[in-house]
Amino acid sequence: MERAYLDHASTSPLRPPARAAMVDALTALVGDPGRMHEEAMVSRVALETAREQVAALVGARSREVVFTSGATESIAAAVWGAGERARTRPGGSAAAHHVVTAVEHSAVRLTAERDGAVTVVPVDAHGRVDADEVLAAITADTAAVHVQWGNHEVGTVQPVAEVVTGCRERGVLVHVDAAQAIGRVEVGFDDLGADLMSVSGHKLGGPAGTGALLVRRGLRVPPLLLGGDQERARRAGLEPVAALVGLGAACEALVGSWRSEAADARRLTDRIRDAADELDGVDVLGDPDHRLPHLVCLAVGGVEPQAVLLGLDRAGIAAHSGSACSTESLEPSPVLAAMGVDAHRSLRLSVGWSSTDVDVDRLVGALPETIARLRDLTTG
Repeated sequence: MERAYLDHASTSPLRPPARAAMVDALTALVGDPGRMHEEAMVSRVALETAREQVAALVGARSREVVFTSGATESIAAAVWGAGERARTRPGGSAAAHHVVTAVEHSAVRLTAERDGAVTVVPVDAHGRVDADEVLAAITADTAAVHVQWGNHEVGTVQPVAEVVTGCRERGVLVHVDAAQAIGRVEVGFDDLGADLMSVSGHKLGGPAGTGALLVRRGLRVPPLLLGGDQERARRAGLEPVAALVGLGAACEALVGSWRSEAADARRLTDRIRDAADELDGVDVLGDPDHRLPHLVCLAVGGVEPQAVLLGLDRAGIAAHSGSACSTESLEPSPVLAAMGVDAHRSLRLSVGWSSTDVDVDRLVGALPETIARLRDLTTG
């Protein structure tokens, strides 16, 4: 059976240019890029080329790119680094203060809660925060403000430019989680003026286990991982050069294609949204105007989300419920709860570089039948 993969927001399949670059690198690159021999220098050149490729996609200088194992580590490094910087500055408080929006990814929210005091800024019914409310939450002890570029469950785009400008005026660090945005909207780190930005490799078609933390030029934050001077003493540990070569290749491919990919993604998700509008008891969640192009979240009334996912899977469709980050956790979604909607019943559908109209055709045909069958079982 041909399958339709509509879960790119969870992880996007590895792009062919990334796979080809990694295969070559796994054979050719054997040296530690931190050493002085010829094999090491070859690896160093490959690593720095990948750094430049990532920087070109996100509008940053290559020296601002710190390679990590993924967005989760990047977020942890941003939160802890900002908190430790605040704690150790003259007159700094022992308990760092973080400002987060109510719809931040759990990696941001939970890490901030572990690091210090947290102020959570509410959102509207579409999941969008008011920039003025974010800025009003800043105190003299605030170590950093954390705002996602686009939401991972409902796709709502936040007013990041206004938040960043206000934080810079107040002299407070601002960290932007751009994991879902990069490759889908125009991201210019230097133009935005953010201090820190977290990047995921596998969300954009690079290999899993890769990512980056962008650190504004001139900013020094204590490293999360200690033990070596890799990444200019900003992240200890031998860099996985072959995997990062793959990340660089994926980013290089996106530099020339992201606009057309984003346009195709919006066209496909518009088709999904239009089909959902025709279904009784199904509502589209998130901001209708300020939204990422690749993601649709549906509120499906009267049925359990896991049953919908299993029904779609039997029909050859991979999707995800917005109510959980993994199959191990079936807790209600804090994002949907913050929006004031049913946090237990949602369906997230997301497209990417490999998605086609045939994938959406399969969904449009299977979703009404799946929901109707499940509702009949519930009421029968």
